[in-house]
Amino acid sequence: MALQKNRGRKIQPGELAVVVGAGRSGLAAARLLRREGARVRLLDSNPGAFRGREDLLAELGNLGIETLAGAHQPEHFSHAALVVPSPGIPVASLEEFLLAGDVEVLAEMELAWRYLDNEPVLAVTGTSGKTTVASLAAAMLHEQGYSVFLGGNIGTPLSEYVLAGRSADVLVLEVSSFQLQLCLTFCPRVGVLLNITPNHLDYHKDIAEYRAAKFRLFRCQDAGDLAVLGQSLRDCGELESMGARKVFVQASARFSQSHLLGAHNRDNEEAAWQACRFFGVSEANAAKAVARFAPLPHRLERVAERRGVLYVNDSKCTTVSSLQVALEAFSRPVRLLCGGKFKGGDLGALVPLVREKVREVALFGAGREHFEKAWQGIVPMTWHESLEPAVRFASANARSGEVLLLSPGTASYDLYRNYEERGEDFKRIVGGLS
Repeated sequence: MALQKNRGRKIQPGELAVVVGAGRSGLAAARLLRREGARVRLLDSNPGAFRGREDLLAELGNLGIETLAGAHQPEHFSHAALVVPSPGIPVASLEEFLLAGDVEVLAEMELAWRYLDNEPVLAVTGTSGKTTVASLAAAMLHEQGYSVFLGGNIGTPLSEYVLAGRSADVLVLEVSSFQLQLCLTFCPRVGVLLNITPNHLDYHKDIAEYRAAKFRLFRCQDAGDLAVLGQSLRDCGELESMGARKVFVQASARFSQSHLLGAHNRDNEEAAWQACRFFGVSEANAAKAVARFAPLPHRLERVAERRGVLYVNDSKCTTVSSLQVALEAFSRPVRLLCGGKFKGGDLGALVPLVREKVREVALFGAGREHFEKAWQGIVPMTWHESLEPAVRFASANARSGEVLLLSPGTASYDLYRNYEERGEDFKRIVGGLS
């Protein structure tokens, strides 16, 4: 099904590989490198990274993996042939340690790609919608009868797939800009880029770098490969240098039996279908997969309907652009819950939409100054220290026929470890309402 692709240089036995970050991705990379005979040093800048993880330390020690926690030092990187930073660790933060020597710096996904057995890859990226599209694509392929691995930025690192010795017909990977920025030879048979709006500008130096990272998805493709692109990318200058055949997503009504809220999900369904057609998936099987596909947690997820008020959990909404998409998904009036660590974006551009759709905004946690500056006088607004009093306040004011929507437009790190924890807390609070 797939042609052999260039996969870059593999680590040689005895060479030193430094993995930065002891999360799931970093641990998978370290284990894979050790399996290939490398000397492996696993670093984590958090002094307590291995505290309380005695079983893990024993396992890594038995494998011969060196572990170091605390501030990075130049000697930690000395004589390294390869450095693998975990996603979310900016390369710029390591530059002072990488000035000397001939060291290759790779994403964990690029590392694992070099050890695949030529399985074809369908890779999905974009500022928003990539988890839904990757999951839909996996469901469509499975409906066609393929064995599928779904992973990457969604759950299971690709290195874990390689280590497990699995053999899937198609690998469906969600890919982030963090991962793509350090991919050199990674080349999916089908690459999907849904959209690009300002995001992760606390990581990337500017929007140009973020865009460039996203378009790296296509840099190694040729005429035998497929690029599926959102309509908003049709006029991008980057398209000129792409070697793959291009298909632009045009939303249609072909999938009439869908449980996914919002017009944007018609685009997501079509993007998944266009990607899966490359592998021979029939429209009938794609339609069956869509009809069976349940909304993913924390993405416009219906939580409850009480006294005519629909409670919706969209905690995955961490950007201004995804907040716009959420508001556009409803024809019912909205009581909106926003707040958290603001990542940038133009809230002022949403004023017409807020004026049209939103009855009230209940802010919670950090970031209130950004929302108040943009929307003060446009819509009634209150602020609450945490999510629970905000939910209870908005719920007390909500009327039958309205939507109470958690769509924060921010990262969750002011009050929660991640957006999942924030969404679960919202569901707990709603479950306790009288």
